[in-house]
Amino acid sequence: MESFTVPVASPPLAITTSRLILRQWQDSDFEPFAAMNADPQVMEFFPSVLTREKSDEMAIRCRDLITERGWGIWVVELCETGEFIGFVGLHTPGYDLPFTPCIEIGWRLRADTWGQGYCTEAARAALDVGFNQLGLNEIVAFTALPNVRSQAVMKKLGMACDPKENFMHPALEEGHGLREHCLYRLKRV
Repeated sequence: MESFTVPVASPPLAITTSRLILRQWQDSDFEPFAAMNADPQVMEFFPSVLTREKSDEMAIRCRDLITERGWGIWVVELCETGEFIGFVGLHTPGYDLPFTPCIEIGWRLRADTWGQGYCTEAARAALDVGFNQLGLNEIVAFTALPNVRSQAVMKKLGMACDPKENFMHPALEEGHGLREHCLYRLKRV
């Protein structure tokens, strides 16, 4: 396996697009994050909704990794209102997967913000950081096969999927309806 070094950016990055700010986590984000993670529609393609405790633990991990590395899973807020709408960012998967080590891009937005292009806009900004500031050569994304909305975002970002790279997610038991995942890749141009 080729060597893999996790890049560091200093100071922690904050990113602004025309409509969005991707930024470090604040304590005030925990409540709306927990509400989003408790929404069955948002969590449809995850094993379960998250309890407040699990949601807070995830937010703390995201915040700590941004503090440590300067980049990660950023809060997404609307420029116009400062309102929390979810997260988008870059991450190193915590599971042994057929394509690790790698950097993945991921997202989760409130259901009432879907269909407005926010996810694609924020993800493009995160990819720009990954390729142009961190110097990554490839960024991946993966999701459960039934999650066609997320796959549509991956395609809009120019990511490509080879069905031969589909894999069974190790965190889900055999027979689970969300176990089979598809892998999308995007290489630096």
